[in-house]
Amino acid sequence: MLPLLPPEISLESIESKKVLRKLATARAALAELKGVAGTIPNEQILIDTLSLQEAKDSSAIENIVTTQDELYQSDYDQQSFANPAAKEVHNYAAALKTGFSEVKQSGIIRIGLLNRVQAAIERNEAGIRRVPGTVLRNDLTGEVVYTPPQDYAQIQALLDNLEAFINGTIEYEVDPLVKMAIIHYQFESIHPYYDGNGRTGRILNLLYLIKEDLLSIPVLYISRYIIRHRQQYYQLLQQVRTSNGWEPWIWYLLDAVEQTATGTIQTIKGIHALMLSYKRQIRQAHPKLYSQDLLNNLFRHPYTRVAWLQKDLAVSRLTATKYLDTLVELGLLEKIKKGRRNYYLNRGLLGLLAGK
Repeated sequence: MLPLLPPEISLESIESKKVLRKLATARAALAELKGVAGTIPNEQILIDTLSLQEAKDSSAIENIVTTQDELYQSDYDQQSFANPAAKEVHNYAAALKTGFSEVKQSGIIRIGLLNRVQAAIERNEAGIRRVPGTVLRNDLTGEVVYTPPQDYAQIQALLDNLEAFINGTIEYEVDPLVKMAIIHYQFESIHPYYDGNGRTGRILNLLYLIKEDLLSIPVLYISRYIIRHRQQYYQLLQQVRTSNGWEPWIWYLLDAVEQTATGTIQTIKGIHALMLSYKRQIRQAHPKLYSQDLLNNLFRHPYTRVAWLQKDLAVSRLTATKYLDTLVELGLLEKIKKGRRNYYLNRGLLGLLAGK
């Protein structure tokens, strides 16, 4: 039986001295990230690029692997994808944006919202598990390591309890980042869906940070940390289940927040500096060509296309082509041909997103 929240353990054990020390540095990094994200004039640039990176890494944890090239050659609006993995990643990013929009508007996180997020990830309406038989196995040995709740009524009761805990109906006086770690553990242990539990749970992390106003936009990609420490992630989840090992689990997620916030700060600073450089070079070489909408397009789409620029700037196809070819001549973009399509690559931005 999975216990209801809050955890049946003292607050002193949850917020130990070790956890509190890590909490201080994690919160400082997160606060800096929130401030740095505000330096980009168009927040959609970060939402479009960094949410796709989080989607890429979160999907890779589930062995759905794609490349940056395959991601950016795909077009979600047109439902045109380089391969099935790229489609899965774009579905995840769209689900994250849907969740972000709803939480930003309502300020609460309902289980119904998580159901919609999961449905957007999986592209089905299977919903909460009703058929018993779901178990979690060791990928290498096939051994059953955990059996989540099987009865639909019990799953629903646990989800109702989780919703109350998330939204503060159940009082529990711990720091929101510590609470996020508890929420993530509980959601993954309930394992309410047939598929997509891990990815939905990682989106829930970001939505909770938005709800608590620790982030303004979903730009923290914790999944990059988890994929680098994947074995430890599963081991620590299991230790909470088997031996109430809350402290190492909470410390792990706090370290994930700190490390990924620090890395994302550097990425955003790099994007800001690169945008200023592009702005300066375009204005100096072709002052009549420059516009903020043009600059936004180049940084929202690391692989841009004539049709996308044509739409964003409301210009003719001939004019959009001329603009992009001029930027190629200036050395700011690289033109490549894939099949019958031409793509214009922002190599500097691609390098930043890859962590270079």
